Amino acid sequence: MADAKAYLERVLGTVKKRNPNEVEFHQAVTEVLESLIPAIERHPEFEEAGLLERIVEPERQIVFRIPWQDDKGRMHVNRGFRIQFNSALGPYKGGIRFHPSVYIGIIKFLGFEQIFKNSLTGLMMGGAKGGSDFDPKGKSDSEIMRFCQSFMTELYRYIGADLDVPAGDIGVGGREVGYMFGQWKKITGLFNGVLTGKGLDFGGSLARTEATGYGCVYFCQEMLKDRGTSFNGKTVVVSGSGNVAIYAHEKATQLGAKVVAMSDSNGYVYDKDGIKLATIKQLKEIERKRIKEYLKEHKTAQYQEGCFDIWNIKCDIALPCATQNELDGKSAQALIKNGCIAVAEGANMPSTPEAVELFIKNKVSFGPGKAANAGGVATSGLEMAQDSQRLMWSFEEVDKKLHNIMVNIFKSVKNAAEEYGTPGNFVNGANIAGFLKVARSMMAQGLV
Repeated sequence: MADAKAYLERVLGTVKKRNPNEVEFHQAVTEVLESLIPAIERHPEFEEAGLLERIVEPERQIVFRIPWQDDKGRMHVNRGFRIQFNSALGPYKGGIRFHPSVYIGIIKFLGFEQIFKNSLTGLMMGGAKGGSDFDPKGKSDSEIMRFCQSFMTELYRYIGADLDVPAGDIGVGGREVGYMFGQWKKITGLFNGVLTGKGLDFGGSLARTEATGYGCVYFCQEMLKDRGTSFNGKTVVVSGSGNVAIYAHEKATQLGAKVVAMSDSNGYVYDKDGIKLATIKQLKEIERKRIKEYLKEHKTAQYQEGCFDIWNIKCDIALPCATQNELDGKSAQALIKNGCIAVAEGANMPSTPEAVELFIKNKVSFGPGKAANAGGVATSGLEMAQDSQRLMWSFEEVDKKLHNIMVNIFKSVKNAAEEYGTPGNFVNGANIAGFLKVARSMMAQGLV
């Protein structure tokens, strides 16, 4: 163990030296590498081939300026990124995020996670991520269109249906994907599956909107089955109120649970009778308003400023679906004290390392993001398949395939955790299972 651990520490030291101040990337790499000790011990050939040194270094990092004009004719410049991290399993695949917090470290962390998440789906997809520090909030449709067109005017050089297939993420939904696809088509003259999350009228997939939230619940359902129970009759807290949170609520409710709290970046709403999803959809998907407006329709609900205290609400199941590091050690202790039995991450790395350690130590079933929220990219992979065939599958067909993928992900995660000596530790299981497929492919393809 000492040799494997020393190797991993050397690699991590190099990552921190080469990528200073990129704390999210450091956190993601640390978590993965620490999980891989038993796999490296069993496969010394990986160290001999310098495999980890290669897998933590992106194959390509693209940084570019994005000039755009607002409705008053004023010019603005944002920064854009695309990190093409690993293509051992197929074309690069990963979303685009528009948010003021975006910088290269965030994109790098997301791209690194995407390698293993995509591997777990069993589909032919490499790992990538992109984005910009542009904030779509408060912008008109025309301003967002001009920004997306400028973004794609630079990005188009580096993507393609068989090279790199971006999708949406925070701040990038169907509207933004549509504008980017239109600009891609205008510049290249091509109509193909270069982007996923497209509108249903021009190559999108049914169930893609629901996929990440549904997939998170499907994975959690398997964790609950493993404990001999189910969603039926359980109380659930879901952080966030965007796409992932909304459809995690929808599927959990269909399975018999009651979701009592949801949040946005300003605060959270608690409704002891169950959050009414129709109201949340109206506020967030149509009116684009803050979640506190929920109280205008539901007088008995309560609103609390600040979103972190949502985890103090008593629940059986927690589904963090907002953003990275939203659930810390203090929040984990509150959930454990209140009897929470399962946590499934709908967002990317929403639990801090301290929180994850507490969940595992206290036998809370914990589904890490790279496994539990893989439903979105899995369905993007299904959209790619439909585009390649010029076909469109029914909602039921896609949902069934998604469900099967999430069940298979759980099985591979559980089996890897047991095979490598940490039964029940789904963090280790997800990292090892995702890593081994990529590692074998990299070894087979030689020094590339």
